[in-house]
Amino acid sequence: QVQLVESGGGLVQAGGSLRLSCAASGSDFSINTMAWYRQAPGKQRELVAQILSIGITYYAESVKGRFTISRDNAKNTMDMRMNNLKPEDTGVYSCNFAIRRRRSDVYRDYWGQGTQVTVSS
Repeated sequence: QVQLVESGGGLVQAGGSLRLSCAASGSDFSINTMAWYRQAPGKQRELVAQILSIGITYYAESVKGRFTISRDNAKNTMDMRMNNLKPEDTGVYSCNFAIRRRRSDVYRDYWGQGTQVTVSS
């Protein structure tokens, strides 16, 4: 059984910083892409940042220069440092890993439980 567990998030004033973490538990699997998504109230879920297994990163335009995504392949973890937070960054942040179980040839999406980030003005 593979599970993703998130930590971090919370309430912060505009201009502040937060760190989100996501860890995969279980055994006999490999991870390709890791990503953070967020969903603001009344809006669709959007991709915030993504990191490939070889370290190549992608950021949504709205967070470029403020957010930094990283991963530790040995520990099966992913972090995202969020600086200079803005009220529009408010939402539920969920981590997503593309995971292949040892006996499978297919990568499947696994999701964390979601964590609330609230930025006050």
